[in-house]
Amino acid sequence: MGTPGIQKINRYGIAFKLKAVQMSSQPGVLIKDVAESLCIHPFMLSRWRKEVRDGDLVGKTEPLSAKPIAELQRLREVEQKFKRLQTEHDLLKKAIRFASDRKRMSSPSLQQTGKATRSR
Repeated sequence: MGTPGIQKINRYGIAFKLKAVQMSSQPGVLIKDVAESLCIHPFMLSRWRKEVRDGDLVGKTEPLSAKPIAELQRLREVEQKFKRLQTEHDLLKKAIRFASDRKRMSSPSLQQTGKATRSR
């Protein structure tokens, strides 16, 4: 059950919506990335894109500079690299855990042979 009280509803201006749609329409830019950078839900941005296509949302927009688009693409690449490194890190942790468990299970036999070789 929801908590009683006033809910905060963000109202975005037409200029903001059109700029967001324009950014998300650039080649190589994902809706998810634009929405995340603008702190809005991707569904909202998709709805605005539909409103622009249907002609419900119209207005003038200024041309986009290449900097925000390049930043979004760079952010996407960095996130992909981070995800890959995180997967590799998790895999290495599992391998270390597996090797240490295996060593612990076979340690009594290793200790006996290790003592025999040391005494020589």
